[in-house]
Amino acid sequence: MFIPIILAGGVGSRLWPISREKYPKQFHSFGKSPYTMLQQTLQRLQGLEQQAPLLICNEEHRFIAAEQLRQIQINDGKIILEPVGRNTAPAIALAAFKAIENGEDPILLVLAADHVIRDTTAFQQAVEKAAVLANDDHLVTFGIVPTHAETGYGYIQRGDATTEQGYKVARFVEKPDATTAQQYLDSGDFYWNSGMFMFKASRYLEELKRFQPQIYQACELALGEQTPDLDFIRIDKQEFEACPDDSIDYAVMEKTEHAVVVPLDAGWSDVGGFAALWDVSEQDDNGNAFRGDVKAVDTKNTLVSSEDKLVATVGVEDLVIINTKDAVLVAHKDKSQQVKAIVNELKAEQRPEVTFHREVYRPWGKYDSIDNGERFQVKRITVKPGAKLSVQMHHHRAEHWIVVSGTAKVLIGDTEQYVTENESVYIPITQVHALENPGKVNLELIEVQSGSYLGEDDIVRFEDKYGRA
Repeated sequence: MFIPIILAGGVGSRLWPISREKYPKQFHSFGKSPYTMLQQTLQRLQGLEQQAPLLICNEEHRFIAAEQLRQIQINDGKIILEPVGRNTAPAIALAAFKAIENGEDPILLVLAADHVIRDTTAFQQAVEKAAVLANDDHLVTFGIVPTHAETGYGYIQRGDATTEQGYKVARFVEKPDATTAQQYLDSGDFYWNSGMFMFKASRYLEELKRFQPQIYQACELALGEQTPDLDFIRIDKQEFEACPDDSIDYAVMEKTEHAVVVPLDAGWSDVGGFAALWDVSEQDDNGNAFRGDVKAVDTKNTLVSSEDKLVATVGVEDLVIINTKDAVLVAHKDKSQQVKAIVNELKAEQRPEVTFHREVYRPWGKYDSIDNGERFQVKRITVKPGAKLSVQMHHHRAEHWIVVSGTAKVLIGDTEQYVTENESVYIPITQVHALENPGKVNLELIEVQSGSYLGEDDIVRFEDKYGRA
């Protein structure tokens, strides 16, 4: 029996424009599966003896994470919210302190939320081997059996065999150059560093306290002031901000004498860029991987993903073409890792496309900003059954709501009314108002905003069922 610890705090900037700060890659689905990477991470544990999962994620992503757990019928999981990112060693420490707070000492299986593993059976067999070693007080890491001389991963060199389950870790090494990577591959003694781990909660904390006492103390204090909030666990922001930023590799695994590695040959990828995404995607006879409305003539070894319109290619090869509602990326597959340079430029220019998608998810549903201009903005809003937007007002904008489908329960001032298809209401500037879906199907409406300032920060909330400020 173990607790899955899911690290879901990354941004995935090399997969822009699909992955963005407010909706990163772990919450997206890729390929043919309708399930997101986070959901698939949890689903591949089905059949193993486990307790309820514990997620570590960014404050900004809390409602997305909670909704995606609910969609796959995980209703007993908990989510620890990081007020700031401090890398993997502190994140895992928070999970370990949480796991032992009732006097128990469970085994933790630490997984990233954004990995692809094709062979679930081989993965589960490796987990079962690792659990035996973890129960004997080893700190286990999973080493990916390399398929080629990869320069984009760190490596783990194995030492002597411990038992039939694994090997002692001889050393961790940084990302090598091409020649060194080939030497590692030829030797047969090196694995790719997967960033997945298994150990008792107490053993990890013991080694962390020994090698990085500042991280240990900061996380202990931060979780000591935890505050439950719906599905979430909030920690002390000030204490956690004082925590050093360090990975589990540097903080513990490279220093401990108790590290062992279990080989894993299960079709693993961390999907660190579009070349890797093409590699793990289902391809046609010409090596093409298409998603969405795509037409291709004389096209080879190309990845195309289209969100909302037809994309046609003629006479191209080895390209990455990504179309979203507000951005298009065209890159050579061999240069796709350089997408991060575009992201850095967008950040420097403070462009919203680096942070937000045009379609934005909220705990009550989502909205799509379909048009905007000087002093106006148009959104298509979807409200889930039983969901309600906060009781709020705006200082700088008025709003018209036109119901497209479903029934809306609308509060304007002291007046409450029902608005159905093809009906509309008007909310003047500074008028307190609220919107609710009392029905059993999604409520769809068009919102037309007009005013001198239309930013999302022009919202004064008086009451909110989701606990937002």
